[in-house]
Amino acid sequence: MENPQDGPANGAGSVPQQDIAIEEDVDQALAKRVLGKIDWRLLPLMFITYNLNFMDKTILSSASVFGLREDNKLHGQQYSWVSSVFYFGYFFWEYPTTLLVAKLPVAKYLSLNTFFWGLVVALTSACSSYGGLISLRFLLGVAEATITPGFMFITSTWYTRDEIPTRTGVWFAGNSVGGLVASFVAYGAGHIEHSIHPWKWMYIILGVVTFIWGIPLFLFLPDSVEKATFLTEEERKYAADRVVLAGTGLTDHTSWNLDQALECVSDPKTWLIFSMSLLTQIPNGGTQNFGNLVLKSFGFSSLQSTLLVIPASVISACTIVGTGWIAGRYREMNCILVISVIVPAIVGSSLIYMRPRTSSGIQLFGYFLLSTGPGAIPLLISLVGVNFKGVTKKMTMTALLFIAYCAGNIAGPQFFRTEEAPHYNTAFRAILVCYCLVVGLAVVLRCYLKSWNGKREKEEGVRGSAGAGGAIAARKMMPETGVQVRRIEEQVGAVELGPEDYDDVTDWKTFGFRYRL
Repeated sequence: MENPQDGPANGAGSVPQQDIAIEEDVDQALAKRVLGKIDWRLLPLMFITYNLNFMDKTILSSASVFGLREDNKLHGQQYSWVSSVFYFGYFFWEYPTTLLVAKLPVAKYLSLNTFFWGLVVALTSACSSYGGLISLRFLLGVAEATITPGFMFITSTWYTRDEIPTRTGVWFAGNSVGGLVASFVAYGAGHIEHSIHPWKWMYIILGVVTFIWGIPLFLFLPDSVEKATFLTEEERKYAADRVVLAGTGLTDHTSWNLDQALECVSDPKTWLIFSMSLLTQIPNGGTQNFGNLVLKSFGFSSLQSTLLVIPASVISACTIVGTGWIAGRYREMNCILVISVIVPAIVGSSLIYMRPRTSSGIQLFGYFLLSTGPGAIPLLISLVGVNFKGVTKKMTMTALLFIAYCAGNIAGPQFFRTEEAPHYNTAFRAILVCYCLVVGLAVVLRCYLKSWNGKREKEEGVRGSAGAGGAIAARKMMPETGVQVRRIEEQVGAVELGPEDYDDVTDWKTFGFRYRL
């Protein structure tokens, strides 16, 4: 007698629909379990590390209004150079560290780097001269240069192209939350009445916390999918395959490739993103280190200025997390989101530039509007993560992105001329121009990527996918043909991968690879 569950369409050797449904449920349960485990292991570690990364770098702004400038006998543009020299150290170590990130066990490398970084922060409290302060700020730049490239590498290793923007937004939001926590630390330290001045306590507290944080980072951050002991063997295999099918490829067992490096520097999108990074960081470098001084110029006290940074940090964090979530959900929104976070910053810089014709309340409102501007850099970081494929190509682009980041942050403080205090008209005019140029470049980048996708569609004869990793190795993965590509958990179970599928291939050479806009 015929099994009614099989149905008349099931011939000999066919799979019953009930069994298919059960198999799909199992695949979805595995997918949910694996992603949940990855998120809970990686994101808290990266978020807290990035929190400390920002606090240790920007506590200088709070320290500047609690005696740092006087105790170190700074005058003229020396404080501006103390702000900028951090990025000389960052610049110096940026490309070497991107090569080391890809070659060394990334988690162990980041952990040891964190111990060194915490030590440098704590030693800053012992500075009593311009020379000592500028030397340790340079070393802090060297120490922190590894963190963001390392996290970009980890994110693209573990997550799919649809997941990268949201996860990048989560850990990068540690920047803004770090600013909030740093304000509380500065406010508390500002009340300390002791022979050791408040700015020194800020560096001692943050240095010790950072050094101690290196221990859980060393113990719990995995070096790679292959070495992830918190996953079972089945889960590790699934985690690796999902990145091949819907990510930008695995990063294990790869070597530096000259052809990929040359492809990166000849790729137009490289220089568009490079320029946007540079232009967003000129404003960032200035406001990050002069924020408290600008707030004091509005008529607030030193302690009040530390508290007023808090709402700005909240706005920035919400902007970064919110735009990261939207960019992960919608594949054609990234460039539009860059514009959306820059426009309020343009308005804010305009309001501050117009003073003293505006009231202190309007100036403060303009300062808060500037807080959306930092949301542009994590969107650019995620664009690199999702649109660059091939380990050497991606790490070369990462290095270029942060060379631009350093150059912008070095230049930014120099626009804050001492003789123009407290209004700093040159600085806010430069901020306004830079942000306007970013809007124009975002439009150009979006148009370029859209036209490139159209060109590849015509050449390959298929629609392709901006969510999948492309169809490598004999085109086993079906690109989109007018309907959404199958969900990744279904693809992993359905597509049989061979050794050739794990090859280190660039986005230019991957069939079906489409760029996110």
